[in-house]
Amino acid sequence: MNPSHIKGYSYQELSKTYGGIPQRWLIVESQLRRESDLKNLEKKIQKERAEVDKKLRTLKSEKFACQPDAETATRKLLKKFLYHEVKQINVQFVESKSDTDFPYEVQVEVGLRESKIELETKRAGRFILATNVLDKMELTTEEMLSKYKGQQSVERGFRFLKDPLFLTDSVFLKSPHRIEALGLIMGLCLLVYSLGQRQLRQTLNQTKSTVKNQLGRPTNRPTLRWIFQCFQSIHLLINSGVKSISNLTPERERIIKVFSSKLSKILSAQLRNLR
Repeated sequence: MNPSHIKGYSYQELSKTYGGIPQRWLIVESQLRRESDLKNLEKKIQKERAEVDKKLRTLKSEKFACQPDAETATRKLLKKFLYHEVKQINVQFVESKSDTDFPYEVQVEVGLRESKIELETKRAGRFILATNVLDKMELTTEEMLSKYKGQQSVERGFRFLKDPLFLTDSVFLKSPHRIEALGLIMGLCLLVYSLGQRQLRQTLNQTKSTVKNQLGRPTNRPTLRWIFQCFQSIHLLINSGVKSISNLTPERERIIKVFSSKLSKILSAQLRNLR
């Protein structure tokens, strides 16, 4: 594996043909992901061992009519386990008080399935990136990895669009053109949302200031969705023709000033007009 310029990653590139299409495969190993996968593997082995011990206790309390029955029952009972296997089966004859009693009982020695664990250990932290861009000048191996890393922000954006609070599931369209139009509008909404969040975080970093998160703790990386929720309790009250705003706290006024100066002036002007 060749070390990548991105810290914690290494890779090996291969040329493959998959589905009749020549491709470049990048086998990537992430150190952090490997450590996490190995911890999860250890937890799976320990959890399975507890289940194996439980099955063995049940098996030990049973008696069988003959030795083949005991061996068959043992292998069938432990067949489903991934990381443990039967090492040795000892079937013992026990004198019975009656001819109708089953005279055989079984003792089992169970060990780890080394081949399976070795395979899982080799796979830990590794994944494959594939592309049909064969020209390395057009797309280098480092660019393949960096573009893959960069798609996480895009995935988070689509998760935002699929959120129930976005009310996408309440819209039903039959025409393909309307579906395409809705997709375009949603994409534009996501763009505006991303730009607003970027502006908010940049200003907080530049001014070295923070806002309170959902737990009431200061943060300089709030989501714009949380900022929207902070303003949900603000209401316009009209009493005898007199307009007033409720719940516009100093904290919320400070959040308004965190945005760009142009946006802050527009919001402040709107609030002054309401007052």
